[in-house]
Amino acid sequence: MRGPVTGTAIVLAAGALLTAAMTTATASPPTTATAQPRAGTSPSHTGPSQPVLVDCLWNRTVRPGDFILACGDGNSRLTGLHWTKWGPEGATAVGTNMVNDCKPYCAAGSFHAYPVTVRLDGPQPWKKHPDVQRYSRMSLTYSEGRPEGYKQVMTYPLWD
Repeated sequence: MRGPVTGTAIVLAAGALLTAAMTTATASPPTTATAQPRAGTSPSHTGPSQPVLVDCLWNRTVRPGDFILACGDGNSRLTGLHWTKWGPEGATAVGTNMVNDCKPYCAAGSFHAYPVTVRLDGPQPWKKHPDVQRYSRMSLTYSEGRPEGYKQVMTYPLWD
C-alpha cells in the first residue's frame, strides 16, 4: 500500500512544480512607461489608443510572446506569439496552443501543439485601473487540427 501512495505523492508534486513554473513564466517584469512598449513588456501606463492584455495574475502586457489560458493548472498556453496588429480596433497574432490531453490524467498527460491564429477585441476600461483599456475577448482559430472537444474557433472572455 505504501508504494502507490508514494507514487501518487511524487506525481502530484511534479504536477504542482510544472504548474508553478508555467504560471511564473507569464509574469512580466515591470518596466518604465514608453511611447511604444516593446513586445512582451508590461507598460506602467498606456493611452486609450494602446489596449493591454491582462493575464490571470493581473499583469498587463502588450504583444506578449506567451500567454497562459488555463491558469489553475497550466494545461493550455499560447507560445511563440507573433503579433501583426495591436490597437484599439483589435489585435492579431499567430502562434501555438500547447494543450495537455490529460490522458490518463493531467499530471501524466502529454502536451500537443496546435497552430492557431489569436484575435483580441472588445477593448473596455479595466476595473483595476479604469484609465487603462484592456481587451475583453480572445478568439483562437485552429488551422491544422485541434484538441479533442474543441471547435475550429474558440472564444473566451478575458480577465478584468
